[in-house]
Amino acid sequence: METHQLFQTKTNSRFKRICVFCGSSPGKNPSYQLAALQLAQQLVERNIDLVYGGGSIGLMGLVSQAVHDGGCHVLGVIPKTLMLRELTGETVGEVRPVSGMHQRKAEMAKQADAFIALPGGYGTLEELLEVITWAQLGIHHKPVGLLNVDGYYNALLSFIDKAVAEGFITPAARNIIVSAQTAQELIFKLEDYKPKHCGVEGW
Repeated sequence: METHQLFQTKTNSRFKRICVFCGSSPGKNPSYQLAALQLAQQLVERNIDLVYGGGSIGLMGLVSQAVHDGGCHVLGVIPKTLMLRELTGETVGEVRPVSGMHQRKAEMAKQADAFIALPGGYGTLEELLEVITWAQLGIHHKPVGLLNVDGYYNALLSFIDKAVAEGFITPAARNIIVSAQTAQELIFKLEDYKPKHCGVEGW
């Protein structure tokens, strides 16, 4: 499927930029790649620019290239040590080199109005859990979305529900995570999101 066939009429959104966390691998299930393209479609249709971790391989590459081809701005924030072509591919759009991983996450969070995690590995989980933690602490009040493609994150959500049941996460803090199985449903939920948690409760 060619990228330009995905995009239709553009509409407005409450978000100017969304940060997407995702794998530098395409994953074994083709549905992950399709979900990445569908997420890009939703961003372009709503005139939402992309902030991401740089590079053009795996799901990162699919999302960034599709958003770029759709006419929206793409900002790739990448540590200088990871800028070798064999590690990241050739980043599309604007590239913002930073000194390290901590600065990368801080810069992505600063630039974005919301966060979405596609399927990914350790890095994706680490980025996702950090912005969730920052929300719990009141460092930001931006929506955090989980695109649960084919139940990829079911085990993580079950673990979080277990942590709520055992008293390690408050029910209010559980509401920080907005999840959906499709990109369109997730964007709708993020648009309607209102913070229901407060302070450091449950830390």
